[in-house]
Amino acid sequence: MSTVPTRPSAAGSPPHSAHVADAHDLIRVQGARENNLQNISIEIPKRRLTVFTGVSGSGKSSLVFSTIAAESQRMINETYSSFLQGFMPNLARPDVDHMEGLTTAIIVDQERMGANSRSTVGTATDVNAMLRIVFSRLGQPYVGSPQAFSFNVASISGTGAVTMEKGGKTVKERRSFSITGGMCPRCEGMGTVNDIDLTALYDDTKSLDEGALTIPGYSMEGWYGRIFRGCGFFDTDKPIRTYTTTELHDLLHREPTKIKIDGINLTYTGLIPSIQKSYLSKDVDALQPHVRAFVGRAVTFTPCPECEGTRLSAEARASKVHGTSIADVCAMQISDVVTWVRTLEEPSMAPLLAALRHTLESFVEIGLGYLSLDRPAGTLSGGEAQRTKMIRHLGSSLTDVTYVFDEPTIGLHPHDIQRMNTLLLALRDKGNTVLVVEHKPEMITIADHAVDLGPGAGTAGGTVCFEGTVEDLRASGTLTGRHLDDRAAVKDSVRTPTGALEIRGATANNLRGVDVDVPLGVLVVVTGVAGSGKSSLVHGSLSRGPEGSGEDVVSIDQGAIRGSRRSNPATYTGLLEPVRKAFAKANGVKPALFSANSEGACPVCNGNGVIYTDLGVMASVASPCEVCEGKRFQASVLEYRLGGKDISEVLGMSVTEAEEFFAAGDARVPAAHTILRRLVDVGLGYLRLGQPLTTLSGGERQRIKLATHMGEKGSIYLLDEPTTGLHLADVENLLGLLDRLVDSGKSVIVVEHHQAVMAHADWIIDLGPGAGHDGGQVVFEGTPADLVAARSTLTGEHLAEYVSG
Repeated sequence: MSTVPTRPSAAGSPPHSAHVADAHDLIRVQGARENNLQNISIEIPKRRLTVFTGVSGSGKSSLVFSTIAAESQRMINETYSSFLQGFMPNLARPDVDHMEGLTTAIIVDQERMGANSRSTVGTATDVNAMLRIVFSRLGQPYVGSPQAFSFNVASISGTGAVTMEKGGKTVKERRSFSITGGMCPRCEGMGTVNDIDLTALYDDTKSLDEGALTIPGYSMEGWYGRIFRGCGFFDTDKPIRTYTTTELHDLLHREPTKIKIDGINLTYTGLIPSIQKSYLSKDVDALQPHVRAFVGRAVTFTPCPECEGTRLSAEARASKVHGTSIADVCAMQISDVVTWVRTLEEPSMAPLLAALRHTLESFVEIGLGYLSLDRPAGTLSGGEAQRTKMIRHLGSSLTDVTYVFDEPTIGLHPHDIQRMNTLLLALRDKGNTVLVVEHKPEMITIADHAVDLGPGAGTAGGTVCFEGTVEDLRASGTLTGRHLDDRAAVKDSVRTPTGALEIRGATANNLRGVDVDVPLGVLVVVTGVAGSGKSSLVHGSLSRGPEGSGEDVVSIDQGAIRGSRRSNPATYTGLLEPVRKAFAKANGVKPALFSANSEGACPVCNGNGVIYTDLGVMASVASPCEVCEGKRFQASVLEYRLGGKDISEVLGMSVTEAEEFFAAGDARVPAAHTILRRLVDVGLGYLRLGQPLTTLSGGERQRIKLATHMGEKGSIYLLDEPTTGLHLADVENLLGLLDRLVDSGKSVIVVEHHQAVMAHADWIIDLGPGAGHDGGQVVFEGTPADLVAARSTLTGEHLAEYVSG
């Protein structure tokens, strides 16, 4: 085990680095076995920046997130009372022998922010809370307290009972009250109103009993049927088209009404208010796929005509500071809000204004100055969400905290990575421990300490290959060390386009009437600083394909894979379907027997393979099912074989093993082999077929989506940062895959910041020159060689340094 580095880091030294680390300066992990970790022990220096490297699936996240951060959070939760713990998430103890030296862990991950459609960039970072105070104090005309500027607080009035002392006696009096909130009464603070297509809710030629309802989850078999039949508001046995006006109103619009059926108190609610509450009050993107599809065909969203999409009441919008309303401020680009706040001078509010200015300036420093405060939080990319979460911590007075970051360079242009590095070092220099899982060499090289896991992925990984300084990592001979200084050369020759996709006058988001011809039949990279308009161009204009050409577009974005702990690569990719059919045909039985979610499931664990025991206020415990021994299937099902293997043995195979298994002989299943070949092509050969999707890293999830979409018929492929989560050594494999797609006749268009991908492109479209309203223009289009030669843009400067370095 390497000695903890005591040398100053290349990027500057924390004030405490002059002494040798003792036991109090270390986080010690002994015998970690979470996921694929192979009983590893390691010492990590505190109050340093430590970077964790290794190929995808090598165990980085298992060590940093699932072991160190998870145990820190679990131990903190145990300090609360049993009563409070009952309301907190149950956290299982990581599979590790011993840990010491842990401090409070704050995880800043790539998870998208909240499924609450009322959450915006401003509300998620407390900027809105500070602005509401400013407008309640300085706004003219005066309209009330801070809540009068909140679109989440409604204005209500009424009467209520007040208890008071009078003449030595306790008496109750009824008094009127009013609450002034800033919520628009028309849209209830949502900013949009919706129109529901009734034909998507039911078939009016049928009765409810005949299954007229076509809303997901609304069935006459369960409680809905019991309520509809017992409410007495309409006849469930006659076609809906024969309903009276009153009956149809009650079916569709009746507000929640208490009813009693068979002595049970229940509530009846009309279909539309029920849908509003169940589906439309949430972030639509967070709904289950079949529900999202229903909302997409049934509901039309338009900006609220009363508040013009601002979510705020007329009174809140009328109150202004220096001629600007709070709605105007929230609609500005944050970099412009900084300028506006600097004009405010009020001595009594100096501390608040200073805090507001600092928070807004942090957005700019971190490369998010192009956002607006009214941007819905759910629309941020994973990288934007992670950096927005950072805002909360940059001004924190906490020290000796462990900050854990998951690839903070995702979505960042090389120019922006330099600013991110500065912020991470600032967190360290305040006396905090900073742990970063990262692949980009620009960030790896600023670390005080490096831990390289591997040597491979999955069962071939999970060991510590190296720990020490970055300089020693370079000389270590590990896969990361050998590739740390890799540089790609621009192509000597590029492919000739087979045509072009013409874009004219593109104005989505910040695009400023962009005209550009995107070559087809080649590898095109769209690049530019964060917020320059890349995604707006690609997903707003290119995803529709050449008009009238009939060519299909396969778009693979960074949207999260939604699935339960029952979902795995076999189910997600569709691989399990041909496998089940092959097992059924070989044994003369039904395919459903070979599904752990259907007839073949172990009856004791219901096909989970584990039994979840709820220990009340303590963490729930998952233990292997003693009946199926974790195999998930009934014993009788495991007697059926294909090529000498039962279904649980097949699901226990790695993708590479399964590809060989289904390639020939009695187990030959061409449809399964094709899917497995694609998974190998995207570098996921080490995954187990039955591995829960919840255990996959962000990069693994993106690549499994790519493998799945490769089976679709399409002539144009749009990829959004496919290098996400890829180790330096794997980028070359990805480039080979992109080349094979192009050589097979596809057009491949990639939004990407990685210089190796830029250098490998046939054509580059660079947007900028800046972000937000400073971007939205094509600042370069041509070959990588021409971009390097010109060095006329930020991208050109960084790419020139990369290929010459």
